[in-house]
Amino acid sequence: MKPENCITIFNQSINDYHVKDSVDTKIVNPYKEGTVENLMYLKNWVDTVQWHYEDIIRDPNIDPVAGMELKRKIDKSNQHRTDLVEKIDDFYIELFKKTEVEEKALLNTESPAWVIDRLSILCLKIYHMQEQVDRVDSEDRHKKQCAQKLSILKEQEVDLTNSFNQLLQDFETGKKKIKVYRQMKMYNDTDLNPVLYRKDK
Repeated sequence: MKPENCITIFNQSINDYHVKDSVDTKIVNPYKEGTVENLMYLKNWVDTVQWHYEDIIRDPNIDPVAGMELKRKIDKSNQHRTDLVEKIDDFYIELFKKTEVEEKALLNTESPAWVIDRLSILCLKIYHMQEQVDRVDSEDRHKKQCAQKLSILKEQEVDLTNSFNQLLQDFETGKKKIKVYRQMKMYNDTDLNPVLYRKDK
């Protein structure tokens, strides 16, 4: 799946979320389960909900109990996000597994799915920066600053899209090889987080 297709699905997810604009909205994934499109939509939906979790938890007047409950939701969301990245990497590994890799093939600094993760977040940044540009209750200076930032974000989107297309082409021709290091998150693991495993003793 090319980055342009990913961006289309991400923007669809973002727009669908903002129909109700609530972190409690249940996802209705329009793509068939088991397809990469379904996976991309789900990935961005998780990112979008977490984006709004992060807004809410920064409320200086948030109730401490509610804040702790929300922090646990963010932790769970982060784990879900990482799991989805690994599933997306599985798709690309399968896609290029029969490619004959050059003897001197290079490695990329990040896997395809982590590039997609950056694209997903970038789509969210663009959407919310556009919101700031369009705000009717803000001063012209604020709108101008946000418009400048929006321009940079859109430029980043073009650059990242082009770079990812080049990376996919390099995978296809064997100039680069996919090598994925699975995320070994420790803080959610009851065997690796000392606060959790010492609790049982």
